[in-house]
Amino acid sequence: MNALQLAGIVVDIPGRRTFPAVVSVAGGKIAGITATDQPVPQRYILPGFIDAHVHVESSMLIPSEFARMAVVHGTVGSVSDPHEIANVCGEKGVEFMLENGRQVPFRFCFGAPSCVPATVFETAGDAIGPEGVARLLQRPDIYYLSEMMNFPGVLQGDPEVMAKIAAARQYGKPVDGHAPGLRGEIAAQYASAGISTDHECFTLDEALDKLAAGMHILIREGSAARNFEALEPLIATHHQRVMFCSDDKHPDNLEEGHINLLVKRALAKGHDLFNILQAACVNPVRHYGIPAGLLRVGDPADFIITDNLSDFNILETWIGGVQVAAEGKTLIAPVPVEPINRFHCTAKSEGDFRVPAPADISTVQVIEALDGQLITHPLTFQLKATNGYLNSDISQDVLKMTVVNRYQNAPPAMAFIRNFGLRSGAIASTVAHDSHNIIAVGADDESIRRAVNALIGAEGGICVIDGDNEYILPLPVAGLMSAGDGYDTARRYSQLDKAAKALGSRLDAPFMTLSFMALLVIPHLKLSDRGLFDGDRFAFTELAQA
Repeated sequence: MNALQLAGIVVDIPGRRTFPAVVSVAGGKIAGITATDQPVPQRYILPGFIDAHVHVESSMLIPSEFARMAVVHGTVGSVSDPHEIANVCGEKGVEFMLENGRQVPFRFCFGAPSCVPATVFETAGDAIGPEGVARLLQRPDIYYLSEMMNFPGVLQGDPEVMAKIAAARQYGKPVDGHAPGLRGEIAAQYASAGISTDHECFTLDEALDKLAAGMHILIREGSAARNFEALEPLIATHHQRVMFCSDDKHPDNLEEGHINLLVKRALAKGHDLFNILQAACVNPVRHYGIPAGLLRVGDPADFIITDNLSDFNILETWIGGVQVAAEGKTLIAPVPVEPINRFHCTAKSEGDFRVPAPADISTVQVIEALDGQLITHPLTFQLKATNGYLNSDISQDVLKMTVVNRYQNAPPAMAFIRNFGLRSGAIASTVAHDSHNIIAVGADDESIRRAVNALIGAEGGICVIDGDNEYILPLPVAGLMSAGDGYDTARRYSQLDKAAKALGSRLDAPFMTLSFMALLVIPHLKLSDRGLFDGDRFAFTELAQA
């Protein structure tokens, strides 16, 4: 690899200083950083950004396409949990992500999924037990044990859960946490099992409790869950132990920006530049042992160049001494893939989505979706029966929702949900955390049937039914990811997002919100393919209420 020299103003994060210098690159590494008193271009050279926790699959892009888009915003690496594809395709899914990711210049830090399936209360496409987790963790290209969502299992000392954590300890790899709402002594008990991070804090007090327990806090701002405003004070008080992450980022949002947007927001809040960059660039590399450079002599030549330290307009991104983005354009070539998938159900009839009305019960439990949050609220509503069946009640914004098992033929699970706002039609998706069955919400049974069957026919995707119109974005890779160009996927997703909102949805990201309505490990009321689930009791519950 040819040597090169770049002159500019070096941003030394550990030294908390900037100085004019010439950066020499040779053999893909930083060969020298030489301070100079000569005039240099008014551009700043600094380490690249790291997304400290993301499910690449939620971008609906394969890893290589995610990288192509992320580098434009100065991201050089990501701590990536592949449990979405693992819930569909098991260890083969993890291998797919590793193989595709290694074909592009990007610092992917993949983990071993800890909860596949996420719970025993749903049907997934595959499972990874303690032996499989240990098999993954011993690989040098697996850097950590992914988020331990089964926090009740940790607190109760479940043998299988503890065996997975023990395997991470055996191989000297950190364990990611997932413990929404845990406070005080319970949070400390969870952390004491060896859990090192948490990205699920909704309040500052919760984050402070977990910091006190020894955990690192990831400040999340994704397409659905957005906690930056609640947690940004930590940048001033705990900059050595916080990181930035997106968790789930839809393709249109990724096209707009990535970790660079959080850097800008933190600066606008008045936070110290070096505290921000410590969180955005340094802490993830150190915590997870990511082989990404931090602009030191001998490091891999991973760095970004920006025109100023307030707007942070990314001029260039370099990884391993290779320029991967310049002037807002990606320089990474696309990687062709052969999709993998698991889909084994047949078309449904309208009658499959009927909900019989109990003669002696007048109210039903209703899931209240919350914009920008993964948690839901449990509500009760009176619904009128028609011909012995309960239907969506548009006047109360209470719509019928279904989760359909896509791995085998089974009756659809039914529930009701509020705040989606659809006045007609239906939306559906095979991105339905974490088992990724088919999830749909609609104003009438026929629209729901058409939406579900459209996805069965495509073997994965997202769709909108609007009268006679059917809009679909196929996701042939595990029913989660497109096999095509990331920017085209972003454009097509944006069109479906607009179509869903044209039906009446007021949610900022209706498909992202929909995808979390089957995530049982997040309270309070959710729906799996096996029925309505109470996340507080961690047990199934009845739809009808006396």
